[in-house]
Amino acid sequence: MAYEFDFSSINPSTLHVLGEGMLVSAKITVTAVIVGIVWGTILAMMRLSSNKLLNWFAQGYVTLFRSIPLVMVLLWFFLIIPQLLQKTFNLSAASDLRMTSALIAFSLFEAAYYSEIIRAGIQSVSRGQMFAAQAMGMTYGQSMRLVILPQAFRNMVPLLLTQGIILFQDTSLVYVSALADFFGQAYGIGERDGRIVEMLLFAGLIYFIICFSASLLVKRYQKKVAV
Repeated sequence: MAYEFDFSSINPSTLHVLGEGMLVSAKITVTAVIVGIVWGTILAMMRLSSNKLLNWFAQGYVTLFRSIPLVMVLLWFFLIIPQLLQKTFNLSAASDLRMTSALIAFSLFEAAYYSEIIRAGIQSVSRGQMFAAQAMGMTYGQSMRLVILPQAFRNMVPLLLTQGIILFQDTSLVYVSALADFFGQAYGIGERDGRIVEMLLFAGLIYFIICFSASLLVKRYQKKVAV
């Protein structure tokens, strides 16, 4: 007998629950993008530094996180971070630290990828810009902050936004910690109503609409910058 689709599970109350899950996904994405770019910039500066210790640390960090599956990183942090925070801040064992663990894991993981994008962006700026800034009496730090990084970030914006879209898709992996993100809520509702296929199709459609729309905006911005 052919499978009969029934999308009746998608109703106002269900959409409200899915909306709450989407807020969780958005919170993780925005936090990881901001922290990832900031920490990634520092890592990129370390990799470009003449200090071998800083260079080795940044290189090891990037290699480590780029060589391990994200789902494994999430599991590690889900098992380690709650215990660490509970001991450090004397928190109750009943404290729900799944969101904190996910935010830390995603931020540190994404920083490794952002650092490579930012490093390439910095290297794309002509070295003559640095020489010109230093000839005007600027220190190395001032030259990077006021001259090099603004130009580099202008070149990097499309790649940074694209990585943000990928990050939004990857937030669905927080199901390993039973965090109620958009995908987790959709799967839970489908399992409850016996309509997993319908709910996963609906969730996939929402992911497609959001990511495809964001990709179009990135391409539009890229063409605008290229003009």
